[in-house]
Amino acid sequence: MTLNVPLLEQSFALIRPQAQAFVDSFYRTLFTDYPEASPLFNHTNMAMQEDLLLRSLIFVVDNLHQPTVLAETLRGLGARHVHYGALPEHYPLVGNSLLKTFAAHLDTEWTAAVEQAWIEAYTVITALMLEGANYAQETVKLTNQ
Repeated sequence: MTLNVPLLEQSFALIRPQAQAFVDSFYRTLFTDYPEASPLFNHTNMAMQEDLLLRSLIFVVDNLHQPTVLAETLRGLGARHVHYGALPEHYPLVGNSLLKTFAAHLDTEWTAAVEQAWIEAYTVITALMLEGANYAQETVKLTNQ
């Protein structure tokens, strides 16, 4: 799958000036639409989490022209997320909330082409993160602890 790098970069450039509002909105959307995701963040400093999400999004967009670096980092991120209790079924929840947040913040700039570009990007991100994940029983954190 070839990503529409120029469109991803252009649309994310519109998000950067409102980055904090974007990540705040993302987590509100995630927890409102999918309350079952909340336990994953029970012991999380949400201000730090929002910063990590923003830095991850910036890293992804800034490295779209360096697929090897991006792939290696995303696989590592996927491995770490297993220890946080993230399961494969959580990825669509995050993806849906991310797309909904992009749509809200990009408003009239959220076109069918931009939506498709982000769907394709998130599909690649998810695939790479899951490649790095090890779901052997001994590595999976119980989310209700």
